[in-house]
Amino acid sequence: MQRDDIYLIDMWRLLRREWLWFVAVFVAMLLATFTFLSVTRPQWQANAWIQIGQVDTAPAGQDPKVEPLQRVLERLQLIPFQNQILQSIGIASNTPDAGLYRKSLKIEPLPYAGPLVKLTVRGHSAQQAKQFAEATVAQLQTIHRGLETTQLTLARQRLDEVQRDVQNVMAERDRLQQAVTQNKDTFAGLLLASKNEELIDLQQTRSDLLGRLSATYTYETSLMWPVYVPEHPAFPNPFLTWGMGVVAGLFLGVVAAVGRNALRRRAVVASHVQHIVERV
Repeated sequence: MQRDDIYLIDMWRLLRREWLWFVAVFVAMLLATFTFLSVTRPQWQANAWIQIGQVDTAPAGQDPKVEPLQRVLERLQLIPFQNQILQSIGIASNTPDAGLYRKSLKIEPLPYAGPLVKLTVRGHSAQQAKQFAEATVAQLQTIHRGLETTQLTLARQRLDEVQRDVQNVMAERDRLQQAVTQNKDTFAGLLLASKNEELIDLQQTRSDLLGRLSATYTYETSLMWPVYVPEHPAFPNPFLTWGMGVVAGLFLGVVAAVGRNALRRRAVVASHVQHIVERV
């Protein structure tokens, strides 16, 4: 403890002696921090959670998603796809805004939550950040709608076929029912039992298809929640920047004072040595 006390006292004396250098460097760092905050364009960050669409009529064991999660992640990072997004909102691909979009775009897969894709992107205003996020989702929706069309068409054609089969089997069952009732035909009774079983199977298939095509299991790619943009810019953070500026100013001020003191002492030692040499 005594050594620490002596060291702190020595440091305090050093700072008192070289206070001008300490203050000059500290003030210079504060001015640099102020300049940085003044000239740096603020950036707002938008957060979006994308739910990948699906058509739940795929065969058992196959992914019902319109596009696999990993392929969606790769697509979102393709430069041509990003250029299409920027073009859709009237931003050229070689502008600073486009550069900020590409640089700030971050994608995080959430495979156990849907799956979902968490997307973060920055803009030079809260409105621009939100526009970037919404345009990204809109472009992905456009592509996925094209992929969904074929699957939905096939599923609806299959549903129409089942509907027709149900109607045909019901008509045949009614005819057999009438034959059994009027003629007491045993063979017609066996056919009627078979038609009843076939009708039950077809109705079950129809119910299954209707359920799979309902909004619960078949839906488009969309935002799970509205795009969220905090009220304050994500960069630069004034409180964090000023804190770092003050800490850096104190540290560099101490370094400058210590360095100046070392130079002063070296000059004094050199002067003494020269004086002794001259006397000898």
